[in-house]
Amino acid sequence: MCYDGSRHGGSPLVPLRKGGSRHGCAGAGDLKLLALLLVVVLIVVAALGYFGAPLLEATATALAPGMGLKTGILWGFGVTVTLFILFALVAGDGLFGELPFMLGAFFLFFAVFSLLITWIF
Repeated sequence: MCYDGSRHGGSPLVPLRKGGSRHGCAGAGDLKLLALLLVVVLIVVAALGYFGAPLLEATATALAPGMGLKTGILWGFGVTVTLFILFALVAGDGLFGELPFMLGAFFLFFAVFSLLITWIF
């Protein structure tokens, strides 16, 4: 039986209340709670293992190698050229004044589109 020692001036012969104390002496109620918690954790882990196994196949499929960098660059170039032809058509008379900005933006769009297409696909 745990007794309240001399930490707080109590008598060493006074028994603790049922369920243990804050001083490190575990009672039967604390051990039952710990056992129940361990059983619940084991059930959750078993359920995740059972129901999570089919998800691993979907994850493997999603992470399989897809489009390479060479193919992504070709698609990025096509998307960028198409987009800038559209920009040139709607620019009207301001095409010559905007041409330096369009050329600079072309390379930025080309890099971004190529890398994003490669990353996503």
